[in-house]
Amino acid sequence: MAKAPEAQPIVEHLDGLHVIRQSPDCRDWNGIHYKAGMAAANVGARHLSMNVATIPPGGVAAAHVHVGFEVMLYILAGRVRHEYGPRLERSVENGPGDFIFIEPGVPHEVFNVSGTEPVVAVVARSDAAEWAHIAPYEGRGTSGQGRGRAG
Repeated sequence: MAKAPEAQPIVEHLDGLHVIRQSPDCRDWNGIHYKAGMAAANVGARHLSMNVATIPPGGVAAAHVHVGFEVMLYILAGRVRHEYGPRLERSVENGPGDFIFIEPGVPHEVFNVSGTEPVVAVVARSDAAEWAHIAPYEGRGTSGQGRGRAG
């Protein structure tokens, strides 16, 4: 079955200021649903991209690393757990109102800790290519703390 093309937002180009109103859902990747945001492809950004990510109840974004770019998140709704480190042995939980900064190259796996509520977050990247520099990570040790469990 052919994959449906990603939705493209309508961008208003206003002499150096660009606006997207009521962004459509555009992508499902690694257990996360994304709203179309701003990046090189649609507003000509050279160093940044930004969108809104939703992790469904009980969802998991499999372990990955951001190659050569930084990520900042702002949690709007829900509770999220990041397991991180070389063997994904460390863990931190965050909820609404929390900011998260992920340095380039830090392995992490992302869990929605609720079985009933989605996690919704604003995601900003220092990479205008958005999706091009994300790599899977296979370094989990034997602990597997919480892997795949929604609480």
